[in-house]
Amino acid sequence: MTKPHMILGMHLGNGYGSQGSAWRAPGVDPANYTSFDAQVRYAQAAERGKFAFLFLPDFPGLQSGGDHEAPQVTLEPMMTLAAIARATKRIGLVATGSTTFNEPFNLARQFKALDVMSHGRAGWNAVTTSDPAAAANFGQTVAPRPQRYQRAHETIQITQALWGSWQQDAWIKDQKTARFSDADKIQPINLQGEHVASRGPLPIPPSEQGQPVIFSAGGGENGLELAGRYANGVIAAVFTIEDARKQRQAYREAARRAGRNPDEIKYFAGVMPAIGKTKRDALDRRVGLGELTAASRVPYLGSMLNLQLDASQVDEPLTPAQISAAQPSPFDPRSARALEVAREGWTIRDILAHGVIDYHPTPVGDASVTADHMQEWFEADACDGFWVSIDVNEDGIDTFVDEVVPILQERGIYHQDYQGTTLRDHLGAPAQYGLDPRLANLTE
Repeated sequence: MTKPHMILGMHLGNGYGSQGSAWRAPGVDPANYTSFDAQVRYAQAAERGKFAFLFLPDFPGLQSGGDHEAPQVTLEPMMTLAAIARATKRIGLVATGSTTFNEPFNLARQFKALDVMSHGRAGWNAVTTSDPAAAANFGQTVAPRPQRYQRAHETIQITQALWGSWQQDAWIKDQKTARFSDADKIQPINLQGEHVASRGPLPIPPSEQGQPVIFSAGGGENGLELAGRYANGVIAAVFTIEDARKQRQAYREAARRAGRNPDEIKYFAGVMPAIGKTKRDALDRRVGLGELTAASRVPYLGSMLNLQLDASQVDEPLTPAQISAAQPSPFDPRSARALEVAREGWTIRDILAHGVIDYHPTPVGDASVTADHMQEWFEADACDGFWVSIDVNEDGIDTFVDEVVPILQERGIYHQDYQGTTLRDHLGAPAQYGLDPRLANLTE
């Protein structure tokens, strides 16, 4: 049998990188927040590394760390991906779209238009939105969780039905017979749910992959069920191999309960590599990026270790008494890693530079350290691949592509080139057009 290959996605956010101070990094244009040219350049670098997809998280509001940090999301994900679509050929284009504050027809139209524009490379990360600040932007309040997820099920089903409302062979475009389309094959869907509805049809023909691929990034039992029914990709946040393996299996079981083949759902763990020629170089890069935030993070590090830590100690290691008393907090899954790093004798500033408070694991060192981390997780069946979150996009994506990707390729766990042209090809996702008929017997 052919050895399986990991699948990679690239986190593309605000035009700077995943670290809040990336906008101040050497060589970065501070105006990149509004530069679609910069986003295109980063996408092209990821495509050179044969990434399966770009992933754009989204939050319908302002996400910023204050005066010193740039907002953490792109200006507008669909506009950004439309620009990228015209300047790339293979890489998938996945954007987040809220099922809470969008109507199915809007979502169906935007994502299928992107799919047609990109020749079958679009994906929709379908999420509910529970933040009161986001709700306020729409003049609303947050609905209870059961209502939000009921609306999500209805929205996804109606969106997929709209995608299939222009049947695959409806477009005739025969100039000699003057037949543009077969009107009998472009029909309304007339679906009415408790929360959303649409008449249809959607006047957009199929793309090369038929219709966009569904992703999921929700948690809990509700999110698990949503992904199990509809998703071909899961964007995860997990910190240990054991937890990742359990989560991945839970999603696969959810797919099985929905009558699907569990191999249809791919689970992507996050990774935030800190890469340098040496470990000290990699740490110094992160120390520089954390210059303005390290002191403010010291108390939180203390809570992770059940210690009272003061910012005045930021350039000192923990004392022997502190090391002896430290215990990982059961409320933060990153705490065990933080204690492990602290016991190695690093200063608190260096402990923080290890990414122990970042929202994904951070392998620190030369490119082989990141490759080792990814290989260990992948071969332990903890994930089907990774979504890679680069600290500073301007140089970090090229570093990953030029230094980490060749190692993974040499080890036979990452492909040498794209094997297909569509996002479904890249994920090994089955063909689908319209709503999955296997869901017809499921009750909400």
